[in-house]
This record gives sequence, structure tokens and C-alpha cells, in this order.
Amino acid sequence: MKTATALLLLSLVSLSAQAGLNKWVDEHGKVHYSDSPPIDAKTESVRNITGKGQEAAPADYSSKSYSQREAEMKKARENKKEASEKSASEAAQLQERKRNCAAARENLRALESGTRLVTYDENGEKRFLDDTDREQRLNSAREAIKGNCD
Repeated sequence: MKTATALLLLSLVSLSAQAGLNKWVDEHGKVHYSDSPPIDAKTESVRNITGKGQEAAPADYSSKSYSQREAEMKKARENKKEASEKSASEAAQLQERKRNCAAARENLRALESGTRLVTYDENGEKRFLDDTDREQRLNSAREAIKGNCD
């Protein structure tokens, strides 16, 4: 318990310690780094990379405000949602075209097979397709295939 308390206190003390780092060149041209510069040497302050003790950036260098960033994020979310909805609708249209293509091909196959085809009128009575009706349906099936199949 004492060890944990001592370790906690030491870590808290070390967090608050900060010293400026100075760089200077001596008369022999050798570069030195130290937290306390010599009195007679010309020193240069080294950038603090830890972030401690630094002032905030000037107002003219500040990034966008919170409301501007929030508006940009909202716009990006809306764009992403619109793109997602667009791709979903395109996928649904593609599936619909595939189903229509398969149905049109099956219809054309049945019409070209030469067997007698039966339709039902509005009264529910059977009616066999004659040659002109068959030809009209063949043309419409071919048009459906052109429109739906790639």
C-alpha cells in the first residue's frame, strides 16, 4: 500500500515538472542542449514537443469553430446517406431488370415453341391465340428483351 501511494505521488510530481530546453553553441562550435543556459552564451529556445506549458494558438490561426465542424459533419453524413440510398435504388432497379429480362425470355421461348397457347378473356373463358396475336406478342416480347436485357 505504501509503495503504491509513493509511486502515485512520484508520478503526479513528475507530471507537473516542466523545464524549457535551450540550445547553444560554445566557442569550439559544439552544440549543447540544457534546461539552464550559460550566462554569456547566445541561446536559442527549442520547441516544446510535449505540449505542456504551451499557449493556445492565436485566433487567426485557429481551426474552424465547433458549429462549422458540426455542420460539415452533418453534410457529410447526409451525402453518405444519399449515396447509400442511391446505390440501393440502383441495385433494386438492376434486380427488377433481371427479373423482367428472365420473364421476357421465357415468354419469347414459349411463343416461339409453336405450341397452342391459351389466354383467358375478361369473362374467364378460354381463347386460343391465333397467328396475328402470336406475332404481336412475339414482337412485344422481343422489345421487352431489348429493353431489359443487356
